[in-house]
Amino acid sequence: MSHKLLGAILFLTAILLFAVLDATAKHLTAYFAVPLIVWARYAVHLLIMLVGVAPRMGRAIVVTQRPWLMTLRGAMLASATTLVFLAFRALPLAETTALLYLSPLLVALLAGPLLGEKVGLASWLATFAGFGGVLLIARPGGAMTGAGLAYALCAALCYALYQILTRKLSASEPAMRQLFYTALVGAVATSLALPLYWTGVLPTPGQALLILSLGCYGGLGHYLLIRSFQETPASTLSPLLYVQMVWAVLLGWIVFGHLPDLPTALGMLIIGVSCLSLALRQARAETRDRPPAP
Repeated sequence: MSHKLLGAILFLTAILLFAVLDATAKHLTAYFAVPLIVWARYAVHLLIMLVGVAPRMGRAIVVTQRPWLMTLRGAMLASATTLVFLAFRALPLAETTALLYLSPLLVALLAGPLLGEKVGLASWLATFAGFGGVLLIARPGGAMTGAGLAYALCAALCYALYQILTRKLSASEPAMRQLFYTALVGAVATSLALPLYWTGVLPTPGQALLILSLGCYGGLGHYLLIRSFQETPASTLSPLLYVQMVWAVLLGWIVFGHLPDLPTALGMLIIGVSCLSLALRQARAETRDRPPAP
């Protein structure tokens, strides 16, 4: 099997795991407070890292020259997770996932002031088109509520900042150290809030299994994502990211019996095409700038 094909399979598997994580979290938000679910997601993820990765890496997994940026990156991901789980309580799965795909558009705009990258006309046009898709999804009479929409848009912003910090740290911080810090920061931050939301109600065995699965989906998904980028260039994999929107629609239909109506589906398509156009443009730029093989 070629490296590119293996990387694509690993990447698509990771995307499926993230979609299943979202569907599981949405189901659990009907029974438990969101901070409890977020805590379980990061606590299990941290336990997996401590057992499976930390013994092999030793101190290298935690020692960093940029602790504040690493902590801020972890906080952005934990915030995005909390906000998107809150959005799942009020919004359908597919529409929430589509709104999260505004994050690549926000990255394209924020990369200018935060990373010193040039923001071209194509990025601006794709961003405006993406927000046009949001307006279709959030139109009066649609399935969106004001609070749910606000949670989803704030989650997209936090996730965009997380991606920017990832790019900033990638030159000096190994991927596994970054993955460990996301689990550590998320677990510690949500543990502090746990007493405020614990009601003493214990989950059933089935619910406990679903809660534990969140950390497994998240931890394994991020690991497969890292492995996929080791096998295949990011420029090849990035366009495949939007398969998650397909998974979200299917899981929303199968698990929750919800299908987007025509205007909402059109808005989702516009967001997806806008983000895909940016990914393909970036892929072409990376291919053009890559030095020729000897």
